[in-house]
Amino acid sequence: MLKRAWRSGFLLVAIAYLSGCANTSSQALPTIVLATPLQVDYQSENALARLGQMLNSGEYNQEQTAQLFYERGIVFDRVGLRALARFDFKRAVQLKPNFVEAYNFLGVYYTLAEDFDSAFESFDSAIELAPDYSFAYFYRGIALNYANKPELAVVDVDYYADQAPNDPYRVLWRYLIQQQTDAPKAQQELDLAFETYKTDDWGWQIVRLYAGEITQQQFLTETANVDGNNRDLAERLCEAYFYMAKLEQQAGNHPLASSYFKLSLANNVYDFVEHRLALFELSRYESQAQLAL
Repeated sequence: MLKRAWRSGFLLVAIAYLSGCANTSSQALPTIVLATPLQVDYQSENALARLGQMLNSGEYNQEQTAQLFYERGIVFDRVGLRALARFDFKRAVQLKPNFVEAYNFLGVYYTLAEDFDSAFESFDSAIELAPDYSFAYFYRGIALNYANKPELAVVDVDYYADQAPNDPYRVLWRYLIQQQTDAPKAQQELDLAFETYKTDDWGWQIVRLYAGEITQQQFLTETANVDGNNRDLAERLCEAYFYMAKLEQQAGNHPLASSYFKLSLANNVYDFVEHRLALFELSRYESQAQLAL
């Protein structure tokens, strides 16, 4: 491990090579950072084999079997096998109808499939069973936003953010959704949260970018300054490029936003919300391009 950056694990590349003729803001395009894409690890493969054996043994009662399906779904999700994960989460709620976390995961998967009615039903079930389960409000807010119901989405992400106002990611998501209904208020609340709660934690560097205190190049330099291994860098980059993409999307720079979403995906951090939504955003771009033909 190196103190300044994981130098053997990333390459520096001109962003112009990836973004082509994208329209950009007045600031210079940054030099990008790439990690070695994450690969399926031995622990995940071993967990899938072990959980499969346990499920096939027939030794567990209904509630225990539901838990095993849920745990295997988590591993499938972590390695990017999302169809298999979704199947296991469905089995989990069939066996255990009060399985809050499984309902939440199903809601996420329905959202990614743009089956919003099923997504809302799943999130509503989770919230009915556990009214304080904040992640269900968060993901329902995202689903409402993509379903073009931003006013309702703001209510959910406000609740989510208020549970931990010093969490930089909750600050970011309140801003991203609120920005569509009241952009000045969204910026004002983000700036206030940054000044009130900022620390040296990595997540606040993303908020700092959105507050306009650093450039994208400075932000990526800070992103590469990770005291850890390639996984730590890949996880940071997955987040960094996703939020850079949302910033460019907000500015109307859609070709560059698309390139950043692809860079977020390139790290293979399948179980991060940023990875899920980067793929979803790219799918929507592709659908819009097809409609324009």
